[in-house]
Amino acid sequence: MRKEVSIALLNLADTNPKFVFLTGDLGFMAFEDLQAKMGERFVNMGISEQNMISVAASLAQDGNLPFVYSIAPFVINRPFEQIRNEMGMHNLPVKIVGNGGGYGYGIMGSTHHCLEDIALMRSVQNMQIYLPTYNTDVEEAVAQMALDPKPNYLRLNNSENRPENVGAFDTFRQLSKGSKGCVIGAGPVILNVVALNQKHNLDLSIWAIGKIPIIDLPSQLVADINHNKKVITIEEHFKAGGIGELVSLEILKNTAINKDQLKWESLVANGYPSGNYGDQKWHQEENKLGGQALLNALEQFQNL
Repeated sequence: MRKEVSIALLNLADTNPKFVFLTGDLGFMAFEDLQAKMGERFVNMGISEQNMISVAASLAQDGNLPFVYSIAPFVINRPFEQIRNEMGMHNLPVKIVGNGGGYGYGIMGSTHHCLEDIALMRSVQNMQIYLPTYNTDVEEAVAQMALDPKPNYLRLNNSENRPENVGAFDTFRQLSKGSKGCVIGAGPVILNVVALNQKHNLDLSIWAIGKIPIIDLPSQLVADINHNKKVITIEEHFKAGGIGELVSLEILKNTAINKDQLKWESLVANGYPSGNYGDQKWHQEENKLGGQALLNALEQFQNL
């Protein structure tokens, strides 16, 4: 999604003179055109992510619209204190763009993976999280972020273009209709379910979450849950603080959902069960988030 976010930011540079871009010495072969267009409003902050967040917060305090970019673990985990204190507590519209959430950086290993970013950002006051499913969602997400007066986190990953039959980027979207189980996920990992559903005729109702926090569950999703009586969540993220916990709480609170005999399962990243590293698809399959392992998990879920 780096290409798509670069194009979206180029468009923003044309329309918003308050837009400032800060990078933590990353973005090679992605942001050269943006740098040329923005001039002194494009700042390479070097490998100093904590300082980058502090500078961005100061720029926001002065009325600017700063976007900060790095790979997800470097721009979320490393400067978390500054995100919490300077962005969240002061409710400043700094926009964090983290590339490669989950296992996105594959063979580069655990230091470059980010499996706890959603949990961390959910814990920050006033934070709004944007989770594009498709490449095509990125431009719409960036446009929404530019208008959002709150601090934001945009989680990027490898994906594909959006089919014509799927609606615009939103908090919830139904990607597929079905009557043999309801699957809810966030980010491009949900597309692994879509592909298996189509190939193996699993007849699953599939939903993608695009934005957090969630205000309420859509009525169609509530109807699907009541009809299917089975819910499984999937996320390229640790269980703690992730999508599964969020959705289960929303289901528990929703009085329109019949909880009697409701079957529940969650598929999450479990780190590195074998102690080995591979590319993103390899890690997904090892954690039942892709490939044959995911198919087995979905079929087992349907037999609950």
